[in-house]
Amino acid sequence: MENVLVVGATGTTGRKVVNLLKSSPYFVPIAMVRKESQIQEFSEQDIQTVLGDLEKDISHTLDKIHKVVFAAGSGGRKVVEVDQEGAKKMIDASKNNKIKKFVMLSSMGADHPEKATELKGYLEAKHNADEYLKTSNIRYTIIRPGALTNDKGTGKIMIGKPLNKRGSISREDVAQVLTRTLYDDALSQDCFEIVSGNELIGKALDSLTNS
Repeated sequence: MENVLVVGATGTTGRKVVNLLKSSPYFVPIAMVRKESQIQEFSEQDIQTVLGDLEKDISHTLDKIHKVVFAAGSGGRKVVEVDQEGAKKMIDASKNNKIKKFVMLSSMGADHPEKATELKGYLEAKHNADEYLKTSNIRYTIIRPGALTNDKGTGKIMIGKPLNKRGSISREDVAQVLTRTLYDDALSQDCFEIVSGNELIGKALDSLTNS
């Protein structure tokens, strides 16, 4: 069993990742929370937590951690402090702790933020964090979904690097992709885009691995 730190565990997508990992025979989720008041929600489900604030020192959060899922976001309020610098801080700490894999939840459009007509600051922050991860020498996977929805997951996606297609995708399906890329034999040193589609998630990931 590998311990997986879920950064952004109190967010909508992060919670789904935690729940998926909880039912996995291979991974143990460790939910990173910012406030003590958030611990109870997870402890009631018998899920371990660690206190950590991305705007402060977070080096202690990676004790006995094997892999990281970074699904944190400031909701547009502190894109530089959290989405960019917070991610960099976690990447540095992961490198120092010899983390085996870092799975980054990014965003479609982060490859060319200068072309954005909206959310430009957010996409720039995600772009900078992604590029920092690519040069970190950590084993990584960067996932760039289209617009996130709260629709029920279909278990099917469209995938590409790049996809050259806009679209949306449910948070449930994104959480499935995030957890599946934690496996050692899943896509590594790779960055791809996803939206809702007609191909089963596992098959779509395999097709990208073999392409």
